[in-house]
Amino acid sequence: MSAEKYLRPEVIRQVARLDLRAKFIVEGFLSGLHASPFQGFSVEFSEHRKYAAGDDIKDIDWNVYAKTEKYYVKKFEAETNMTGFLVMDLSASMGYTYRQELTKFEYGICLAAALAYLMVYQQDPVGLVTFDEQIRTVIPPRSKRTQLGTILAVLANLKPAGNTDLAKALHQLVPLIRSKSLVMVFSDLLTEPDAVLNSLYHLRHRGHEVILFHILDEAEVHFPFTGLTEFEDIETAEKMTMDAKGIREDYLTSLNEFREKYRETCTKAGMDYVSMDTSVNFDKALMEYLIQRQRRF
Repeated sequence: MSAEKYLRPEVIRQVARLDLRAKFIVEGFLSGLHASPFQGFSVEFSEHRKYAAGDDIKDIDWNVYAKTEKYYVKKFEAETNMTGFLVMDLSASMGYTYRQELTKFEYGICLAAALAYLMVYQQDPVGLVTFDEQIRTVIPPRSKRTQLGTILAVLANLKPAGNTDLAKALHQLVPLIRSKSLVMVFSDLLTEPDAVLNSLYHLRHRGHEVILFHILDEAEVHFPFTGLTEFEDIETAEKMTMDAKGIREDYLTSLNEFREKYRETCTKAGMDYVSMDTSVNFDKALMEYLIQRQRRF
């Protein structure tokens, strides 16, 4: 499989449409993440304020003085590039699809490609981290246009396999990130939540912005099965035959509780939790999230 699969015309159109349809939303979203606590060295002019004792006289705006005969200084605000890390789950369960064109992993790649494209468009460095039971790949953040192709080329040659330990991988990631960054995690989260949430707290405690994209297949979300159905754990190969209709209500209740636990806990910690369903086009799902976030702020 090659990176061209994720750069095929319909995907390019979706990503481009995402950028064109809501350029102001995307830029507002990314620019908002540039604000404090992200501090940098370059500055941009913001507004005037009255001169006060201790201010540098070099900052006085003499044009304003000529008009008002009052001393005003130019007020500046910090502006810095935001560094992003795309963190991708390689567990075998991510390779699942029931009847959708894209597996959960491929859906995650499309989301990651869109976000990488948008960050590079903003001239923000973005890198890639992949993991299963530990971190497997690290592509350092870059803001060059070629970075998107580099990231996709790596992802296109990976195959989800084996078990996962998201909590361990995130703890390993913390010392690798040297400055406050935006960490975007793509996973189906099919593991115990408490350890994962603790590792997310670890990232948040270090001052990083965190967005958790919870990607589930349409069948996992809506449970369309009926009658006696054989279910197989992709990661352990354990099989079980059950009456799908009889367990459907309990399953959906448990899934909703599982998602709600993540949503509530992430919200309290100032992290974004985004539940995704592979039956919804990734560009539409991402747009809905960006718009919701803009409304909150």
